[in-house]
Amino acid sequence: MKKINSTLNDTLLTAIAPAIWGSTYLVTTQLLPAGHPLMLAMLRALPVGLLLLLWLRKLPSGIWWLRVFVLGALNFTVFWSLLFVSAYRLPGGVAATVGAIQPLMVLMFSWLLFSQAPRRLALIAGAAGIAGVALLVLTPSAELDAIGIGAGLLGAVSMAIGTALSKRWAAPVAPLTFTAWQLTAGGLLLLALALWLEPPLPALSTQNIVGFVYLGLIGAGLTYWLWFRGLQKLQPAAAASLGLLSPVTATLLGWLILDQQLSPLQIFGAAIILVSVWLGQWSARPAAEKKQPAVQTVGCRNPGQAGC
Repeated sequence: MKKINSTLNDTLLTAIAPAIWGSTYLVTTQLLPAGHPLMLAMLRALPVGLLLLLWLRKLPSGIWWLRVFVLGALNFTVFWSLLFVSAYRLPGGVAATVGAIQPLMVLMFSWLLFSQAPRRLALIAGAAGIAGVALLVLTPSAELDAIGIGAGLLGAVSMAIGTALSKRWAAPVAPLTFTAWQLTAGGLLLLALALWLEPPLPALSTQNIVGFVYLGLIGAGLTYWLWFRGLQKLQPAAAASLGLLSPVTATLLGWLILDQQLSPLQIFGAAIILVSVWLGQWSARPAAEKKQPAVQTVGCRNPGQAGC
């Protein structure tokens, strides 16, 4: 029972991260300047990464220098750059739909890279999640853009590989330190790319600064600490399925803040997503745990008998 409760607590804490990530689309389009995806991604990652490093005062060693930069590139440099491109060129819900393929990609890369064959129920959960997200956000008025869709798909691939590798390369440090390493590495790579490929940012308004502070401290520092903590304790497929909560949050924020309407079909899609997330968690549980009978201790006459 203690193990089940611990797993539930780990799942709920990890789920906070993608739920908050769903606000990225709203904050990006409403609070941040357009046309600078690399610089925006860098300002989201590097400042909070450096602050955490100054506080924790622990650097990688040995092979972990290379691994941290590989993971930082996959989870932040590539993923966030493409995420901002997708967010600018697609409605938030459509961008989230493209990213909903990530749980299936995590299963695929775990299979290809580490010979971890996916369970049938996990594949069903991933497919159901994509269908649910499509019902939730693909309204007739949704505008599609080839570059935006391509960026979203490549970003999902990058994050999926990063998720699989983060689990495979068990970090020798606490999740917060692991987060600081990756944010800093990914941010340094983003800084180099932004200075090379993009024009300078315009003068930032108070609104822009508020957006950067939120995405840096909450949308990066807090959420990725919870995410990498979850990857240490949960199966990659179980953690990845929680990512489907992001489009649910994006749609709810659009309804609450942007006065967007929710149809019965969208509500049905949200219900499918929640069922898919539950199936994803169930499929990751060990078979022995699923079949374990309830232990009855009340009313036993013989403490040695089965079930006592």
